[in-house]
Amino acid sequence: MKYTDTTGLAIGSSQLWQGLILLILWGNVRLWAQQTPTQSNYGSVHGNFQFDGYLYFRDTELDPDGSDFPDEQFLGQGFANLIYQRSSNWGELSAGLRYENYQNPILGYPPGFVGEGITYRFLQWKRDRLDITVGNFYEQFGSGLIHRSYEERLLGLDNAMDGIRLKYTPVDGLYLKGILGKQRVYFAKGPGIVRGIDAEANFNELFDSWADKKNKLAVGLSFTSKFQEANDPFFDLPENVGAAAARVAYGLGGFSLNTEWAYKINDPSADNGYIYKPGGGSVTTVNYTTKGFGFSGAYKFIDNMAFRSDRNAGQFELFMNYLPPTTKFHTYALPSLYPYATQINGETGLQLEFSFQLPKETWLGGARGGSLNLNYSDAHSIVKKQIDAETAIGESGTDGYETEWFKQGDIRYFQDINVAYSRSLSKAFKATLTYYNIEYNQGTLGSATNSGGLNDTVILNDPSRADMAYINAVVFEGLWKIKPKHSLRFELQGLFTEQDRGDIAMVLVEYSIAPNWFFAVQDIWNYGNADESRRLHYPLLSAGYNTGTTRFQLNMGRQQQGIFCVGGICRVVPASTSMGLTITSNF
Repeated sequence: MKYTDTTGLAIGSSQLWQGLILLILWGNVRLWAQQTPTQSNYGSVHGNFQFDGYLYFRDTELDPDGSDFPDEQFLGQGFANLIYQRSSNWGELSAGLRYENYQNPILGYPPGFVGEGITYRFLQWKRDRLDITVGNFYEQFGSGLIHRSYEERLLGLDNAMDGIRLKYTPVDGLYLKGILGKQRVYFAKGPGIVRGIDAEANFNELFDSWADKKNKLAVGLSFTSKFQEANDPFFDLPENVGAAAARVAYGLGGFSLNTEWAYKINDPSADNGYIYKPGGGSVTTVNYTTKGFGFSGAYKFIDNMAFRSDRNAGQFELFMNYLPPTTKFHTYALPSLYPYATQINGETGLQLEFSFQLPKETWLGGARGGSLNLNYSDAHSIVKKQIDAETAIGESGTDGYETEWFKQGDIRYFQDINVAYSRSLSKAFKATLTYYNIEYNQGTLGSATNSGGLNDTVILNDPSRADMAYINAVVFEGLWKIKPKHSLRFELQGLFTEQDRGDIAMVLVEYSIAPNWFFAVQDIWNYGNADESRRLHYPLLSAGYNTGTTRFQLNMGRQQQGIFCVGGICRVVPASTSMGLTITSNF
């Protein structure tokens, strides 16, 4: 899909910028005229900067035919945010911009990021109970089931709104929002117009009789719609698509409950195969904490809830909403090779987590105490039944299928059981031992040896296409505080499976000198790969230096092919050998 509407993204929207500059200058002159030199307040400027550059080397073991080797050997990208803020007797003013440059994007990053320009600019004014933003902004209604515009730079995801946002608080405890605009996609804007309103009432703030109550209650309502012209020669497509959601948040002491329900009218799209079935979803989370114990649980039911401002978009372009995962995010290298990607067309999800603080002078807690964490996550398909005997499940131009709310389907996408035990063995040494048992549907989710992406009907007709991988993994992490400011951290990891890439081992050693230096060396060895030519080592050397708010990090080594996920959204990272430099700074 090619997007050509770049107004307001790459150095465009000159009238907005002229107005922004004039308003800042007018405010400065007005404030200067009202104050003596010793009282003058011209506001503050802050921001941040990041650069990532990689020099790639041809590696015939990783990439025998050179298909993953970039045309340009050095790839780099970076951005800088600049924000101006000032408060005065006429309100609070904020203005900012972000410059981005991709020359060219690093391997695995979305290829649409090619070029440079001012991709984000905004002007925000607050006074009394009114908050107005023009230009770009990020926003979320509730848990995001029907609207979330946000940035996840590690993935290359940025669906920022470009338009106007109004927030108003008529009375304490009642919060209103309204948005109107289009979404960013790379260096352009999508074709759809996004409109939305949100209202939330906090009873403890809104009513005096609730002010001192121990139980806390808030309710919210949201509505979002999109408009996109329809000129399809085969389907009669709706140009206006709306979605509504309601939510409740309740808390009492250490207990809290949050639940949200959403409904979306029929929205034929590339995601669902152009069916006319309405969508729906529900996400509920429960948390409880008390001394020495914590519990969290989440349940999710999603049915046909892909919601984009362009019905023909793909990958993670132009999503209007966010479907939160109900799985645990793993940070250790080997378990994270098998992450979960939210299935936007339908899934049930369950997550349960228990945390225990282990008392001192006990068998598990030892002399200094410890902690034990248990986590269970599960994701399945939903039930999909034929509408009638003549209509195939998911057939384009029809209502697609019938389902039953909250009923789990027959296809397992993912299961993760993990246990983490942490304990201080001495004043200077702390250790953590974690075990993982994972079931991973490669046919749907993809992996190093399976491109994935199969839908339910394909797997139901041939269950072997699920291509399940069964994984066991163990991680031992130790942290040794050698002396003040000097520490040594190490990881020993093992991953064992008869599927996909087979058994893998990893060792990492990291030495830190606070607050400035760290040095790390690691090696991942895929010794159990069924293909003997792929039983490779993946060494990596890293070094970093911090000075004030600036950080330099240098990496050199091999990167495994895999799937990189954040918040249930994933992208494929190809295997490569490179030397990379990252510089970040805040001011």
